[in-house]
Amino acid sequence: MSTMATAEDKPNGREVQRRETRQRVYEAAVAEFKRVGMAAADVSDIVKAAGVARGTFYFHFPTKEHVLAELERNEEARLAAQLEKFLARPHDLRGALAEVVRLMAQLERRVGKVLFREMLALHFSPNRPEVLPGTDRWADYPMMVLVVRAIGLARDRGETYPQADALRTAQFFMPALYAMLITSHHLPRSARAEILDNFVATVLRSVEAR
Repeated sequence: MSTMATAEDKPNGREVQRRETRQRVYEAAVAEFKRVGMAAADVSDIVKAAGVARGTFYFHFPTKEHVLAELERNEEARLAAQLEKFLARPHDLRGALAEVVRLMAQLERRVGKVLFREMLALHFSPNRPEVLPGTDRWADYPMMVLVVRAIGLARDRGETYPQADALRTAQFFMPALYAMLITSHHLPRSARAEILDNFVATVLRSVEAR
């Protein structure tokens, strides 16, 4: 059977235009969020930058939080792709956890401290919009999946004690890392790096083979 797309598989002109408009609105919203944060962002400024009517924003995104939730999912997918490449190379658990810290700090720099804090607040909010139906389990978040995998592989290599619970350790590590990043962003780089290094060392001590 041919794998070539048929005419029916291809989006029509109206659908292509709808997708392009949505992407333009999304990019304008993200740019404004990075500039002033989501809470302070004005939808009027977003639609002006996107060149669309105000109603067009709400047609594609019921609230600003829907844009932020989509941004979070996109950024997590980007980080997960980088982490997966790292995990494919020889490494130990310390290196894997340090890489997660590096990637999350990289995200904070890319989106800015205000928006980073808003993304994390939305991540843990009970009213968080779902970008995809049913995305409410740890397995729906690729970074968490990869951290669980990294800890499990370290256990298989004998780096942790045999009964180390990869999921529970990851469920402690990730939220604690978010908190460490948010509460230390005002510190000098060297002081912050020392705090984060100590945090990784503390997590390792909790699971290391004895």
